[in-house]
Amino acid sequence: MATLVFGMMQSLDGYVADTEGGLIAPPGPLLSQHFNDHVRTLAGCIYGRRMYEIMSYWDEDQPDWEAEEFAFAKAWRSKPKWVVSRTLNSVGPNATLVNEDVEAFVRKLKAEIQGEIDVAGPELASFIANLGLIDEYHVYLRPFVLGGGKPFFAGPIPVLRLLDTTQLGEEAMKLTYASS
Repeated sequence: MATLVFGMMQSLDGYVADTEGGLIAPPGPLLSQHFNDHVRTLAGCIYGRRMYEIMSYWDEDQPDWEAEEFAFAKAWRSKPKWVVSRTLNSVGPNATLVNEDVEAFVRKLKAEIQGEIDVAGPELASFIANLGLIDEYHVYLRPFVLGGGKPFFAGPIPVLRLLDTTQLGEEAMKLTYASS
């Protein structure tokens, strides 16, 4: 059975994106390596439309990328992706569009896949959490204050139990919580 994990970088004041939808500053080399290592271990990723559109940037190599960016793209491209959207008509390579009976699809995926599946996007995570299907939350606190924007928790904050804290590069802290 898969473990569904919602994890994103978050500002100190609780936001994953600013009021214009811009994400928190890109990670530096140490945090990039952490995410590269993490993506290599995943069984796959479930995305909402907006997050998938942001992440599809990694589908094509860019001439100005550094080595860690090429490494991330390679790892990300190799993973199956399931994209939940009612508005998209198609998705890119190694991705499956999910536009009907999301609950049944996620339950089936969780039952049939082994390993960790990332859930990306606060609204989608909130929907899946309300079904009782999110197993863990990985909050990557970054030393920024956005003052507003898109919050990490798009709905009610679930009851959580702290499992682990890990200090990462660029003064980031990973907080791992289990759903209670």
